[in-house]
Parts: sequence; structure tokens; C-alpha cells
Amino acid sequence: MSGSRLPAAEFESEEMVRALHGPATAPEPDMVQFLDAEGMLAYDADYRGFPVASGADQLKALYRDMYLIRRFDQEATALQRQGELALWVPLTGQEAAQIGSGRALKPQDYAFPTYREHGVALTRGVALSDVLRLFRGVTNGGWDPRERNFHLYTLVLAAQALHAVGYAMGIQRDQLADPALPPAVSVAYFGDGASSEGDIHEAMVFAASFNAPVVFFCQNNQWAISVPSTVQTRVPLARRAEGYGFPGVRVDGNDVVAVEAVTQWALEHARSGQGPVLIEAFTYRMSAHTTADDPTKYRLAGDDADWHPKDPLARLEKHLRSSGKADDAFFEQLITESKSMAVELRRDVQAMEAPGMEERFNTVYAEPHPLVQEELQVWRDYEAGFAVDGETR
Repeated sequence: MSGSRLPAAEFESEEMVRALHGPATAPEPDMVQFLDAEGMLAYDADYRGFPVASGADQLKALYRDMYLIRRFDQEATALQRQGELALWVPLTGQEAAQIGSGRALKPQDYAFPTYREHGVALTRGVALSDVLRLFRGVTNGGWDPRERNFHLYTLVLAAQALHAVGYAMGIQRDQLADPALPPAVSVAYFGDGASSEGDIHEAMVFAASFNAPVVFFCQNNQWAISVPSTVQTRVPLARRAEGYGFPGVRVDGNDVVAVEAVTQWALEHARSGQGPVLIEAFTYRMSAHTTADDPTKYRLAGDDADWHPKDPLARLEKHLRSSGKADDAFFEQLITESKSMAVELRRDVQAMEAPGMEERFNTVYAEPHPLVQEELQVWRDYEAGFAVDGETR
């Protein structure tokens, strides 16, 4: 590693972690995988009964989604570095976990994201430029969550898990009142870091107690900012479900085919009244936690190198090419499409303008509030103090 700058964090090796925190107390669970790092496609017998993407059109559609969302991520990072966005939260490396799970959802299902689920947003039909409105600082949201059944981003760690369980309990009651409603499921997305929050525990307790139709989808990308998952838990995350009394599954989070199949199984389990499921998508954050983060301060130089061969796009591309399901023209067309998307995205972002101050006051509450109206008048009087000849200077 000569010439590489090693991290200065205390978590420099697994040996040190074991010395400080002790060994893991539970064995690693089996990991569901259909598509290996070499692009070989096989099927797990436990999940083969679910619609598995194997046809050329299905696999190319999954690849297209992953390719475009990675290009989106690259463009958003560039926009932030150029001062067009206040902050950005990259997803590179986690495309398969998000696209696979998002494509498994039905229209009536409702997803509760954190702040990194750009791929899920794509699968739910949210305009990618709308995702950037929040990071541009021109809105507190960016889209109407009721239009796509995709909730607004949640910046408070793990809070959305409680929202998802409450929503699922509402689904139960709605179905009892009207059995003709299509059965639906809520999905709570969170990371391995958020799994250490109390809200996750409370959400899982309520979900189990009420047999709520909710799927907990944990993207274990190995790092909670600078804290590795080996420090966060001595029990593999998927095994935590056992303590609450519902199933937990670990899936290769870089295998989009397996993620889609396992998520379909979990959704059907919850949809049919059998209760919640925890999915641990075992993946890796290839980039920084946010653009305000420097992962070289806490990750070893070889960490990324170990995970690059498992890249979700690379393995599906290998399969598509080796099986003859996609040719050079398909990949070249994607490059052209992604470039056009990036140009349009940049144009949209640069055209975004912040709302006026009056609108900010008027959107604090859904209905007019006397105190807010009083504060608005104070601001108006203040602004009027700068007027010269009827115009504000």
C-alpha cells in the first residue's frame, strides 16, 4: 500500500475490532444470490417460485435503470462540487439493492425512503430533477408523495421506520373496513447505521405485535459514515428479525435479480397477512457517505478494491454479453441516453429558483396560523423600511 494514505480511524483492522469489541456472537446467515460476480445466473430454490427476471427484455430493463441512476448520481455529485447543490448523498454501489427492490413494488404499495433512495425514486416514477430540489434548497420536499406512493426523503435517521409501520397498520384497518381494496404493503428503507437507532427497535416491536404488512429493507453498505458494521452489531443484521418473531433474509445486495425476487417474496408474505419481514441487502457504499464526507479518513485503501469486482452493473453486463441477451448497440444507446439525461438534468437544476419569503411563511402550516401571519407582517414592515420611492433597495 505504499503511496496510499491510510485512514486515521481506530477501526483499522478486523483484528483491532475483535480486540476492542469481541467476536460476533452469531453465525453469518446464508446469503441469497442468483447472479454471481462472474455473471453466471443460477436460481435459489426457495425463491424460484417468484417471477424472476431472466428474459432479455427484463434484464436489459434492470440494467438500464441501474446505468441511468449511476449516471444521475455522477451528475448530481458534479453539480454539488460546482456549487449548484448544497449537498449530495451518493448511491454508487447500491444500485442493485434499490432498483431490484423498487421494481418489485406494486403501485398500491407505499415506500418510505431515507435520503439515498434515488434508485427507488426512479422506479416509482419520480422525476429525477425533483429529487434534486431538496438538495438545491428550493423546497422542503420536491414531489407529492401521494402521486407515486413514494414518501418524501427523511433526514432524521430511522424516523421513517415508525412512519412505515403506522402506515401499514392503517392499511390493515382500511382493508378490514373495505375488503375490496387491493392488498398493499409499506416498505421502510434504512441503512446499517440507522439500524442502531431506537426507532428501528420500536418500529419492529410494533410491526410484530400488530402483524403489520410492512417490509423492513436494510441496505447494509458496511459503513455508518465512519463506523463499520462490525462495530455496530455483533449479530448479523438479518438475524435480528428472529428476536422480534418474524423472518429475516440476507440477500446479495449487488445482485439485482436476487434482490427483486427476495423482495417479491417478502412483499407477498406481508401482503397475505403473514406479517413483517426484514431484508438485509448486503452491499457496499463505493463513494462517500455524502459530499461533505472524506472516506479516506476511515477506510483502508484496499477496501474499495475488494468490492469493485462485485459491482452490480459489471456483473449484469457480463451476463448480458456472454448470454447474447444484449449487444454493443444496446450499451452504446445507453451512453447516448444518459448523456442527454445529464444535460437536461443540469438545465433543470440551474433553472430552479428559491420561492419568495411570503411563500415560505404561507407553507409553515397547512392552514393559516395567527402567529405566523403576525411574523409575516413583521417581515413585511422590515422590508418596507428599505423602500425608496416605493421600491425596495
